[in-house]
Amino acid sequence: MLLIKKIAKYGLIFIVLVAHAALGLLVSYAFPHYDEVYITGSEVKRMDKDGLIGADNPADGPTRDVYFIYTKSIGGEKTMPYRNEDTRWGFPFYFKFSSADLQAKAVSYANAPTPVRAQLKFYGWRIAMFDAFRNVTSIKELTNDDTRANPIVSWVFYALLTFSFFICLALVRGFFNPQKSF
Repeated sequence: MLLIKKIAKYGLIFIVLVAHAALGLLVSYAFPHYDEVYITGSEVKRMDKDGLIGADNPADGPTRDVYFIYTKSIGGEKTMPYRNEDTRWGFPFYFKFSSADLQAKAVSYANAPTPVRAQLKFYGWRIAMFDAFRNVTSIKELTNDDTRANPIVSWVFYALLTFSFFICLALVRGFFNPQKSF
């Protein structure tokens, strides 16, 4: 009986850990983040459900044009490509319908005579192995006095998840190790 109780306790702790890790990954992917960059170029590519269309991935269904924005970090030589695609009514719910306008702004910053410091607001992850790109939701020019915004909402959710994780652990521990009363 003691072994079954121990297995159930650690099983619940594992479920709590996995659930909170999944929610943490969801916050990391779907909530906005900010980068301070120089925009160096842009491009339009054809994509289908499998990713970029090319010799190794021929089109096998409906295709769409996807804008790309290329950047360079402010302090160094790190480069990063971003996708600029409408989210429309889908998840995550940014209701972005203005990717062409955003692309025009990016092109004007890239073609400016002097480099323009810009703040990109984006969601998603850059995973080169899977051709996954961060999706830009807005671009803002930064002046000399401006600083990059911080993802405060993400930080609040991370704090709530951490607090929730420890509360759940305490509940599981309390359920399996009740205090003895006199």
